[in-house]
Amino acid sequence: MQALLDFARGPLFRLTFALMVLGLMRILILDIWGIIEAYRKAGDKEIPWKSAIIKTIGWLIPVKRVAKRQPFYSLFAILFHIGLILVPILLYAHVQLWKGSLGFGWITLPKSWADLLTLTTIVFGLAIFLGRLISRNTRFLSRAQDYFWPVILIIPFITGYVCVNMNISPLTYQIFMLVHIFSGELIFVLIPFTKIAHCILVPFSQLIIALAWKFPARVDDDICTTLNKKGAPV
Repeated sequence: MQALLDFARGPLFRLTFALMVLGLMRILILDIWGIIEAYRKAGDKEIPWKSAIIKTIGWLIPVKRVAKRQPFYSLFAILFHIGLILVPILLYAHVQLWKGSLGFGWITLPKSWADLLTLTTIVFGLAIFLGRLISRNTRFLSRAQDYFWPVILIIPFITGYVCVNMNISPLTYQIFMLVHIFSGELIFVLIPFTKIAHCILVPFSQLIIALAWKFPARVDDDICTTLNKKGAPV
């Protein structure tokens, strides 16, 4: 069992992390290339940078939208995402793991903060799952992976919290730790191939939308020719 844990913490962790990084880099490069191509073909080269930046900040920090529609659900989602980001990156044990793989570390959260964030992430993750399950409107828009992700994402939090804070036998600890590590590494592998990849695309989404509405040069002439309306009065 210990050999399996060492393998999961070492080579398998580095492999799955590398797959996630390379997959996200591929998505990022393809999207940047798409932006460049859209700009190159656009007849109107003017880009509304200010509007795109303001809208991007609004999506990253959706304070106004939280108060307007489904305030509780939106608030749960925001707090859930905060825990998802901060705990894996700033938990002391995780930083030591990153340090062993990458060769360097960074500041960590106090244990009390980490425990609180872990518990709130679990609670809000379950709330999001139940909200999608119970609400007819949300259920209508949800796909299978929309139910899958909140559950799979909180598994490392539940198992990690048990390992750190519960009085359990050595064998139980090893089993929970294996589930903790394997579920986290499964998330690494799935991220580039599922909707969670939006984490790398959000900063570019409004710029992509702004460019997508710019027609290529001379497209109006091509449309008029296709419709046999060339020279017709507007």
